[in-house]
Amino acid sequence: MNRAALSELMYLPPIEFFVAVSGFERLAFDPSAPYQKQTYRNRARILLANKVDTLTVPIHSGRKKMPYKDMRIDYSQKWKNVHLRGIQSGYGKAPFFEFYFPYFEAVFDKDLTFLWDMNWELLTVCLKLLGLNISLQEMENLEAVAHIDGLGGICDPKADFSARLFMTEVPYSQMFGRDFEPNLSVLDLLFCKGPESKVVLNLSKKINEQSVF
Repeated sequence: MNRAALSELMYLPPIEFFVAVSGFERLAFDPSAPYQKQTYRNRARILLANKVDTLTVPIHSGRKKMPYKDMRIDYSQKWKNVHLRGIQSGYGKAPFFEFYFPYFEAVFDKDLTFLWDMNWELLTVCLKLLGLNISLQEMENLEAVAHIDGLGGICDPKADFSARLFMTEVPYSQMFGRDFEPNLSVLDLLFCKGPESKVVLNLSKKINEQSVF
């Protein structure tokens, strides 16, 4: 069955996002939707030695309800150096860092103007490394499909993932701490588990997923 999902385009999305979309053939995103602040569209959570850190991509402030695709990244702030140093500090000694990090670094090196374009390219890399054969399309270009699901509300940073219907916690070996930190950016999973990341995603699906999708 040809299945598609309408979702939100995020910055290095949380693991929950990939758990939720892993059963679909296509993902559609609406570039004309109004940009919303304080979401995962421009932030990601990674694990450092002493804390969970939030990496935030600064954007130029625009008019209210400005389309997501028009949001420009603010390179006057040295955010890229901060993000790359943070990722290297947190995961430089992770088992699969040296294999996967260059894929992400190549996207950052492009200094893309728009947040939409950077997030699109980073998501493409994530799907490739996870081994998920999912195509990405903008909503207006979405071809006819047998069924399309709306996956709004995935990864709301203001609510815990356990309150939603997509993911259950499946601990794996992380770099720091004795307590497992769930639902970090997918970077945490990829750098720590490598090719086994897809297995973790499958195990993390809630039993009642069929009632959701």
